[in-house]
Amino acid sequence: MNNWLKTILFLAGSALLTRLIPFSSLFRNLDTMIHEFGHAMITLLLSGSVLRIELYANHSGVTYSAIQAGGRAVVVSLAGYTLASLFALLLFYLYARGREKWGLILTTGVALVMLLLYVRGGFGMLWLSGFMILNILIILAGKKVQKLYYLLLAFLTLEESVLGPLFLVTMSLYSPTRAGDASNLAQLTPLPALVWAVLFFLFSLLCAKWALGFFMQHSRNQFSTKKF
Repeated sequence: MNNWLKTILFLAGSALLTRLIPFSSLFRNLDTMIHEFGHAMITLLLSGSVLRIELYANHSGVTYSAIQAGGRAVVVSLAGYTLASLFALLLFYLYARGREKWGLILTTGVALVMLLLYVRGGFGMLWLSGFMILNILIILAGKKVQKLYYLLLAFLTLEESVLGPLFLVTMSLYSPTRAGDASNLAQLTPLPALVWAVLFFLFSLLCAKWALGFFMQHSRNQFSTKKF
């Protein structure tokens, strides 16, 4: 079977199965956290300033920042979906290397920075605090619990990193001015929102393909070890 088709089918199956897990919806905000952190990080790297970040219960978020118009604004607009996809890939890379603990430490660190410096508003602050506390408890727990929890975060983040751009494609078709980062890029460049949304989606699929490759590789290695 074609690897791209395998990726799409695996993502579809994962999206259906993870929705059967109680409270799994709460952890989907991890992708939103990374998305908004990506905007903030690139803004700072390009000598801009981050005013505040808001995270919402419906898995959406927004970063308010000040950045020089032109090329820098384009890069900042590109950062959210791009870095979210790369972060999902990183989680699976760490899993393949048996470094789930480092992945949890990294996500906890990002949450701490956002809570202390940027996020304002009831839900965002509450979610970040609860997420950090749970991560610390899981890090202190046994290896099996840590691995299961980590895989839940990794798959949910991977799913959201693909579903977000897919939703953006839909919004670009029916309401181009409300398509988030794609709309911003359409205002800053000659390309329409739909083109940017499709590019985000294709990049997310590429990262998902690589991520699932790491997952399969790790699973095969474990099988070989048990077999011998």
